[in-house]
Amino acid sequence: MFRRNYSSSLLEEAVDQLSSLPGVGRRTALRLALHLLGQPRENVEQFAGSLVRLKRDIRHCPVCGMISDDGTCPVCGDARRDPSVVCVVESLRDVLSIENTGQYNGRYHILGGIISPIDGIGPGDLRIHELNDRLAAGDIAEVILALSTSMEGETTAYYLYKQISRYPVKVTAIARGVGFGDDLEYTDELTLGRSIANRQLFKP
Repeated sequence: MFRRNYSSSLLEEAVDQLSSLPGVGRRTALRLALHLLGQPRENVEQFAGSLVRLKRDIRHCPVCGMISDDGTCPVCGDARRDPSVVCVVESLRDVLSIENTGQYNGRYHILGGIISPIDGIGPGDLRIHELNDRLAAGDIAEVILALSTSMEGETTAYYLYKQISRYPVKVTAIARGVGFGDDLEYTDELTLGRSIANRQLFKP
């Protein structure tokens, strides 16, 4: 059975899939579907193929957890970056946001989320064990906690601080140019860049 205004179940299926993407409503999904329908077949196949390859072939860096095409990511493999400074973030999106500032030349550690009991996410669900392994190796001098300033982010930062305090490592946090409750992903580059450059000792 077709929905009103749809003359094809294939079009409806495409709209359903596109509207499942974050921030894409059904009206936008319909516009995108019609745009793709008007493109040459080879262009659409190339577009679809790139998404399949993204999901099938993407790898995660064994050091920091960032995505890479094969093995170690470009950041961890860049000898020009300071390996003694590690910035701990929630997700890849935060890495991209910080990289866009041009103010940071260390390396990263992606947790894969933040502690959120209401969502059933505990410390064991995050890449904290891997961070401890990196600290135990003794090559890190500073850990920057660059987590969102929500209640969950603050809880995660405090938990990490207790873990990191077992090692002879300086623990800093991004400056409060980032407002309370803000996600790094949505912070403008100038504010985020200054917050990284003016980081302060973490105070639990």
